[in-house]
Amino acid sequence: MAGADDLRHIALSLPEAEERETWGEATFRVRGRIFAMMSAHGEGATIKASPPEQALLLASDPGTFSYAAYVGRFGWVRVNLATIEEDLLRALLADAWRSVAPKRTVAKFDAGG
Repeated sequence: MAGADDLRHIALSLPEAEERETWGEATFRVRGRIFAMMSAHGEGATIKASPPEQALLLASDPGTFSYAAYVGRFGWVRVNLATIEEDLLRALLADAWRSVAPKRTVAKFDAGG
């Protein structure tokens, strides 16, 4: 299972990722574009996903994933950090990061650089 520290560590290990407090919550960004947000108390997160990916996640584990408030219509998912496996959290954050990071940065990261 993962927690707030795991989310922060994984998100900030991605190239050019930074943490910025917005709306009283930690947001994780690449060049100003948000790919994940952590709840104020660190028990949950909202992570950028595509609508098809969102549908799969919601169907696969409703105890861990739910429709995100405000941004759910764009594919974002709410994640219960107490019930998600760390490897799945890592994959979701990497996919979310890829969706907002510059193409060259993503290509370099995917090539192992």
